[in-house]
Amino acid sequence: MNDGAAGKADILSESAQTRALRGLLPDYGLPADAPLELLNLSENATFRAGSGAEALILRLHRPGYHSRSEIASELAWLQALQGTPGLRCVRPVPARDGHLIADAGGRAVVAFAPIAGREPRPDDDLLPWFDTLGEITARLHLQARGWTLPPGFARKRWDGETILGPRPHWGDWRAAPGCEGEVAMLLQRLSDDLLARLAEYGTGPAVFGLVHADLRLANLLIDEHGLWAIDFDDCGFSWWIYDFAAAVSFIETDPRLPDLAENWRTGYARVAPLPAADLAMLPVMVMLRRILLTAWLGTRAESDTAAEFGGPAYTIASADLAERFLTRGPARFWG
Repeated sequence: MNDGAAGKADILSESAQTRALRGLLPDYGLPADAPLELLNLSENATFRAGSGAEALILRLHRPGYHSRSEIASELAWLQALQGTPGLRCVRPVPARDGHLIADAGGRAVVAFAPIAGREPRPDDDLLPWFDTLGEITARLHLQARGWTLPPGFARKRWDGETILGPRPHWGDWRAAPGCEGEVAMLLQRLSDDLLARLAEYGTGPAVFGLVHADLRLANLLIDEHGLWAIDFDDCGFSWWIYDFAAAVSFIETDPRLPDLAENWRTGYARVAPLPAADLAMLPVMVMLRRILLTAWLGTRAESDTAAEFGGPAYTIASADLAERFLTRGPARFWG
């Protein structure tokens, strides 16, 4: 992954992004002058193209993050997930030539069928949705456990080394805004503690496999029938229960967190077993994800997410959580 400075250099203005996409619209059956609306700027830029029944969601990839084979592998998993009972997830749409990946000015472009719905909000009653999300997560995991990966399948690995090590995918938490003095010392102690716990937990197939890795509120949609899972851009190989930690991204200090965890566990257990040893690691995964987000917000300061959550205050709050975790331990972290 590019470092923060390189990442910022990779960002095109919205007008440049629009120009890069317009030439592709006819390849998807849309007129070149169809409406293009920027929906989100995060790791990539996501647009709605066209309107009504002909509309598509276009993702313009940031160069230097995912290789073409990694993007193709994400789409292969999404295609394999279509029609899974009890699971609704975003569907990739090929261009007229049948290819799922197009190019716009040297950047990969992928199209998805739009979904009518809204994102869950932190101030919603999230408890019932986390019960449903537990079910969805279990169904994703069951499919992944039984799926034979196609030849050439390549996705990133999200583990202690790639999150906390010297060359992390999403940047070094030590470079985050506000990471100095006592804050840096607390986060270093947390990093060391997490690495030791993760090494003991291991990465065998019973605990580690292909996961969504970013099932946070912004990557879910609610309609009249329930939840959709969208944005598999960060799917990869990690601990199965890491998906819960991703689900509580940016709401780790919510007082409902113990109840959200319990509802997620209840929903998951209706579909697949969840051993007590795995449940005991949920707080560890929450703190691992928190450090990952602390690093990411520092390296993606131009993103919409960083504009909402980023800055020294987030890093300092991460250190406060680290102190609570180190003082109480995982078993009492929810308290």
